[in-house]
Amino acid sequence: MGGATAERAPAKEHEHPPRRRLPRLKVALAVGALVAVGGVATAAALGGGGDSGGGTAAGLPPATAKVTRQTLKDTLTEDGRLGYGPAHTVTSQAKGTLTKLPESGDEITRGHELYEVDGDPVVLMYGSKPSYRPLAIGAEGSDVKRFEANLAKLGYGGFTVDGEYTADTADAVMQWQDDIGVAETGIVELGRVAFASGPVRVDGVHANAGEPAAPGKKILDCTGTAKAVTVELDTADQRMAEEGAEVEVTLPENETVTAKIDEVTTVIEPGEQGQDPSTKVEVTIWLDSGEAKKAAAEYALASVDVAFTAGERENVLTVPVAALVALREGGFGVEVVKGAASSYVPVETGLFADGRVEVSGPGIAEGTVVGVPK
Repeated sequence: MGGATAERAPAKEHEHPPRRRLPRLKVALAVGALVAVGGVATAAALGGGGDSGGGTAAGLPPATAKVTRQTLKDTLTEDGRLGYGPAHTVTSQAKGTLTKLPESGDEITRGHELYEVDGDPVVLMYGSKPSYRPLAIGAEGSDVKRFEANLAKLGYGGFTVDGEYTADTADAVMQWQDDIGVAETGIVELGRVAFASGPVRVDGVHANAGEPAAPGKKILDCTGTAKAVTVELDTADQRMAEEGAEVEVTLPENETVTAKIDEVTTVIEPGEQGQDPSTKVEVTIWLDSGEAKKAAAEYALASVDVAFTAGERENVLTVPVAALVALREGGFGVEVVKGAASSYVPVETGLFADGRVEVSGPGIAEGTVVGVPK
């Protein structure tokens, strides 16, 4: 939220209890364990490690599995909150007395009053940055152009939207000031306009009518007006969240809709009772397609499941992650079993997913038998 300076507001609790989180594969830990175990086993089993980097195993493995050809997907399912997206706090830029405030749930659009100071409205307009100075004849810059663009959208004319505050701009401003009921000065005072990226929904109010307004005073929390899903990920799972990537959202009645990630933000949460701060990755997914809007319309706040896909490999050769061993000379290999004998063969690894790993290399083909622990 701009104009009135914006900051991240605390998330509200859901109406529905959160769902049980689905278990996820700890690939990094699994590979780490394999390196430790495989390294010891290989060092003992391999001789000089021939030209191919492989060697003959001392004995047959306790169990085996076949190399299979399949599609691998690196996926993660997490709990999400269906609501109106992240809330932001609106702070005052004007001095005076708060004389009128909106109610929670009110929706406010461009050109309408957000709240009131000394009987005069603070007006909502659309833009990505807040106001930081008064605007008068002679002012130039992107903030001037942003205000002029809003004035034009509200139907005022006679000036050019070009970032230069001219006498023509001032004339249009005086018409606008007359319409909103404030003094017709031709100057846009700091605090008269609050900027947001679009229409807002009041999520909560921090102040009461009659209280003093001053720069920095928290007035209200607001969100967008469209439905959105918010998910918090651990920083270790940040690869799952790329802007524009598709996700699947499962609603309370098990209806699934496809949506795209719109925003990925790193949030530092202060520690409680002496604990260290924690860092989370907050993902916002707006349900703005026709299908998603219709499916989510009946829910105000709800708990949902969100399935992320970070990577996909089609038609690749795979083995169980447990089949990997660490070769003495570096890299990974697998123990290939042929009849009553086995040998270590180096492999290149690719995507890890669902307890399996993509592999390739000489001697690795669909149906090849490899050793695995029991």
